[in-house]
Amino acid sequence: MHDAQDGGDLEQLLAERGKHLLRTAMLLAGSRHDGEDLLQAALERLIRQGRRVSGNQERYLRRTLYNLATDRWRREYAWHRKLPVIRASQPAVAPDSTSAVDLRDALIRALHQLPAQQRAAVVLRHWEQLSDAEAASVLGCSEGTVKSAASRGLRRMRELAGPWLTNDFELTEKGS
Repeated sequence: MHDAQDGGDLEQLLAERGKHLLRTAMLLAGSRHDGEDLLQAALERLIRQGRRVSGNQERYLRRTLYNLATDRWRREYAWHRKLPVIRASQPAVAPDSTSAVDLRDALIRALHQLPAQQRAAVVLRHWEQLSDAEAASVLGCSEGTVKSAASRGLRRMRELAGPWLTNDFELTEKGS
């Protein structure tokens, strides 16, 4: 679709798919600001590669987004392991059952508690709605790996969302 190598085609790609790519970057990075930085870094790599990028520029950008996000997660994990961080236990706050924003925030937080491969598989399969084969191509792994990572990721997100769903159900039952 976007195979040409000049700046005009990159501008066209960003005009057509920029918002979608930014949303994906935001999901991978955890915030709008970090998502914008992640997308900018991917675009810089695409521009630096120039004519060496053969094929679909959007596919290259997606692959770069996932690779940069995975590198970031690894660096953060290594950094947090090295720091002796003592956290006071904080009670879990149930999201307001009437607020879609709070629920979305809770789901994004659950998504960011997943390991990098599971998070990427869940985002690709369920946010981007790519097939197993397309997701495997983006991640550079087998379809079976995508299926198992997405399955484990969804199962873990359900576990993490359990308290929210239970609290919401209890509030609904008491209010009826």
